[in-house]
Amino acid sequence: MQSNDPTPSGKDTIGDAKRPSVGILILPFMAADDIVAIAREADRIGYDYCLVADEGLHADAYAVLGAVAVATDNIRIGPMTNGYTRHPGVTATAVATLDDLSGGRALVTMLAGGSMTLAPLGIERKSPHLVVSEAVEAMRMLWSGETVTWRGETCTLDRARLPGSARSIPIWIASRGPKLLTFAGRSADGTLVTVKPDIGAAFAIVDAAAAAANRLPPVRSYLGRVCYTPQMLEGQRRTLPYVLLDSPRRVLDALGLDEDAIALVARALAGNRPELVEPLATEDLLRRYQVAGTPHECAAELRTLVANHRLDTLLIDVMATDLEENLMLLRDSYPILTGRLT
Repeated sequence: MQSNDPTPSGKDTIGDAKRPSVGILILPFMAADDIVAIAREADRIGYDYCLVADEGLHADAYAVLGAVAVATDNIRIGPMTNGYTRHPGVTATAVATLDDLSGGRALVTMLAGGSMTLAPLGIERKSPHLVVSEAVEAMRMLWSGETVTWRGETCTLDRARLPGSARSIPIWIASRGPKLLTFAGRSADGTLVTVKPDIGAAFAIVDAAAAAANRLPPVRSYLGRVCYTPQMLEGQRRTLPYVLLDSPRRVLDALGLDEDAIALVARALAGNRPELVEPLATEDLLRRYQVAGTPHECAAELRTLVANHRLDTLLIDVMATDLEENLMLLRDSYPILTGRLT
């Protein structure tokens, strides 16, 4: 079978189990220089990954990642982006530039593009599976080092060539939808899932697709907010409505929504009105959605998730506007994620 992107080496062990790599996803709601400071501190602490979300009208992911590349030494870096707001050729050359600046530490995570990013730009999310799969194909062709002429349904390359030699940059897919999870199993180097009660069902789709393609499953990553204080759990009310709007029926069922709630989500999605589903974000739903409790309870739940779902990587969101709050989050979360609490 074909092997896929390895996670960073040198990981500790939990008993006989491999300890997962750990990382952060920065949602760039803070100042640009704060993003660089956060990445630098994550590198110092020992995190393995630093992803920056390409959130359209917030701090530009590639501009800050260029600064991050020269400010860090070991951490792997890259954007979490989509195929709508930038041409895949532009994404390919930007990520290749990051790879050069960082000494080969770049990766890219592709996703369908959420309502939080696309709606303010007036972009309709049409055919997300096709958009992402063609973007991945275009990027890999450009990274081959060859001159590429190619016509897809959503993008085109005409005698396009990137400078330099061929390179192998890992591509992860972040998705909740079955088509992109299937594509991830067939083609991606890594898969990133984000809804705790749906982890098993999501990876079952990925694994089936990988087996059908006679390849090893891609790297298995879970991204969440490890809520080790009540205030952190409360803060998830800001993003959960967008998660509900962008989730398929399988995920809504896994979260325990009844038919009335699912109908409300459909109405909110049709009218691009996430505020309609804000009343659904009860504490009970938030706890089903995210890892929550005391630090030791969170660490125990993560150990269970890693063991049950064979997770390779754990990532947390970093999204506060206050720098010191974000730096404290990095320091407090690392021992929870790595099982080094005292």
